[in-house]
Amino acid sequence: MRAQRGPVPWAAVTRGALAAGPLLLAALLAGRASLGVVAAIAAMLAGINDRPGSRRTSVRRIGVPALAGAVGLLVGSYAGAHLGAFALTLVLTGLGLVGGGISAIGPVASGTGTQLLVTSAVGAGMPLPDPVWQTVPAFLAGAGWLLALRLLLPTPVSRTGDPRAGRGRGPYRPDSRFAPRPDKRSDPRPDPRPGPRPDVRLDFRFDGERAAVAEVFDAVAALLDAAGTEHAGARRAALTAALDHAQDALAGPRLRRHPSSAAERRLHAQYAAALPLGEAATALAWAERTVPKRAAEGPRRLAAAVRGNSLAGPLPAPARTDPALRALDAALLHAAEVFDRGRAPDLHTRRRSVAALVRTVLGAGGREYALRAGLCFGAAVATAQALHHGHWYGAHQHWYWLPATAVFLVKPDLGPLVSRVLCRAAGTVLGALLFAGFAAVLPRPEGLVVLVAVCGALVPVAARHFAAQTTVVTVLVLALVMVGGEPQASAGRIGETLLACAIVLIVGHLPVPGQRGGGVRARIDAAEAAAHAYLVHVLGESDDRAARWTLRREAYRTLAEARAAIARAAAELPALARHSAGADEVAAVLERLVDTTTACAVHLDDTGRLTPRHTERLAALRDELATRRGRVGRSRTLA
Repeated sequence: MRAQRGPVPWAAVTRGALAAGPLLLAALLAGRASLGVVAAIAAMLAGINDRPGSRRTSVRRIGVPALAGAVGLLVGSYAGAHLGAFALTLVLTGLGLVGGGISAIGPVASGTGTQLLVTSAVGAGMPLPDPVWQTVPAFLAGAGWLLALRLLLPTPVSRTGDPRAGRGRGPYRPDSRFAPRPDKRSDPRPDPRPGPRPDVRLDFRFDGERAAVAEVFDAVAALLDAAGTEHAGARRAALTAALDHAQDALAGPRLRRHPSSAAERRLHAQYAAALPLGEAATALAWAERTVPKRAAEGPRRLAAAVRGNSLAGPLPAPARTDPALRALDAALLHAAEVFDRGRAPDLHTRRRSVAALVRTVLGAGGREYALRAGLCFGAAVATAQALHHGHWYGAHQHWYWLPATAVFLVKPDLGPLVSRVLCRAAGTVLGALLFAGFAAVLPRPEGLVVLVAVCGALVPVAARHFAAQTTVVTVLVLALVMVGGEPQASAGRIGETLLACAIVLIVGHLPVPGQRGGGVRARIDAAEAAAHAYLVHVLGESDDRAARWTLRREAYRTLAEARAAIARAAAELPALARHSAGADEVAAVLERLVDTTTACAVHLDDTGRLTPRHTERLAALRDELATRRGRVGRSRTLA
C-alpha cells in the first residue's frame, strides 16, 4: 500500500491537462462527440505510458502501444459487430494469449499488450455510431496529440548551462593544487577563482538524456562514498539502475543510425566515459575498503558539468595506491578529456534479434504469462457476454468494463496479484462514488469536459499508486462515456469491478499445465547466461574494452530485471510465491559473481594476473551457485 515519492511532474501534469480535455471539447464543438470520446480515451492511455525519461524514448513508450491499441480497436470492433457470443469469446481469448505472450518481452511490450487487450474489449463492448475507418484514426490522433505535446513542449528543467554547475576551465590537468604528488594529493575543494559563466539558453531537445547521464555520475559518487560499508550493495544496484536508464534514454529511435548533432554526440561520449568510472567504483566496493572522500568529488563535478552543459574543469586526483584506485584515476582523466572534446562512441548495447524475441514469447515465461492473461481475459469476456445477453446490465448495454478491468489486474509485471485486486477495488469504489457526486452537480457537457481535463492532469501524479490511478481513471472514463451518451452507471461499474477481481483471483491461482514460476526462472536463466559470457570474456584477457563493457552492461541489466521479477513473485500469495522460492538467493550469488568479475577485470588491466583472493572467490561462488541453482528447478550451472 506504499506510494512512490518524488517531486510533482509538472511537465506531465501540463501535458495531461492539454490532452484529453481539449480533444473532447474540440470534438463537441465540431458535433462529433463519439469520435472525441475515442480520441480522449487514447490520450488517457498514452498519458498512463507517459513516464519520465527522454523525448526519444517516449516515442517508443507511447507510440508502440498506441499502434497496438489501434489494432485492438479494429479487431474488437469488427468482431463485436459480426460474431456471436461464443465466437467472440474465442477470438478475444486468443487475443489475450497473444497480448500476454508479447508482454513478457519487456516494459514497452507489456504496455503494448495491455493496450491491445483493453482497446479490443472497448471496440467489441462499446459499439460506437461512427464507422471503424473513422474511430481508428481518431484513436491514433488522440495518442499522437499527447506524443506531440511530449516532443514539443519544454520542461521546467530544460535550461542548459546552469551557472551553479562546474566551471568551464578546461580538462583534467596537473597544476599546483590538483596534480598528484608522491606524498601529498590534490585539494578536493572547488576552485575559488571565478570562471566564465556558461551561456544560459533554452534547449530542451536533450533534457531527459542530460539528466539521465548526470544521474550516472552521481550514482558513481554515491557508490564510492559507500565503499566499505553495508550500503555498498544498494548503491551498486542504484548505479545499475542509473546506467540502464541512461542507456535507454540515449538508445531511443532516431531517423539516422548515428547521433546527428554535436550535443547528442557529446552526451553519448559522456555516457561512455562513465562506464570505466562505474567499473572502478564497483571494484573498490568489492574490495570492502573505505575510499577517501576526495575520490567521489570528481564524479560529482562531472555530474554538475553534464547538467550545466559545461566543461569538466579541474578534477581532484585520487590516490593511486592499488589497482582499483589507479583505474579510477585513469577513468577520471579520460572523462575530463571526453567532456571537452569527446566523440560519440558506441552505447555498448546490442539489439535483440527477432529470433531472440520469439524465443522469449514462446519460452516458459512467455507461455505462463500468456496463459494467465488469456484465461483471465477470456473468462471475463465470457462472463460479460453472459450478463449482456441475459439483460443483467440494465439501462446501459456496454459490457467492456469487466474484461478491461481484468486486463489491468492480471498483468504479472504490474505488481503482486492480490495487492492489485485490493487497490483496484478500492480505487474503483472511490472513483465511482466521486463521479456520482460530480454528475449530480456539474452542468453537461461543459462540466464533464472540465472534469476530464482535471483528471487528465492528475493521471501522472496518481500513477505513483495503483489505487490512486484507478480512482482518477475511473472518474475520467465515466465522464467520457457519459459525454458519449451513456447514462450514469457508477453502481454498475463497482459491481463489474468486484466481479472482475473475483475472476482474476480465482483464475490467476488455478493450477495450469507446465511449471509455474516460469517468468522468474526465465529471468534467472538470462542473468546466468549473461554472467557466464561476461566471466568468459574477462578471464580470456581480451583487449576489447568495448565488448567487455557491453557484456558487463548486459550482465547487470539482466540481474536487475531478475531481481524485480523475484521481488514481485515473492509478494504473491503462497500458492504462487512458492514456485519461485530460493530464486532471490541465486540472484544474490550471481550479483556477487558479476561484481567479482568486474574486480578481476580491473585487476587484470593493472597487473595482468589475478590474486589468490580473486580465484578463490570465483571458485567459491561457482560452487555456491551450483548448490543453490538446483533448488529452483534447474541443474545446469556455470562450468
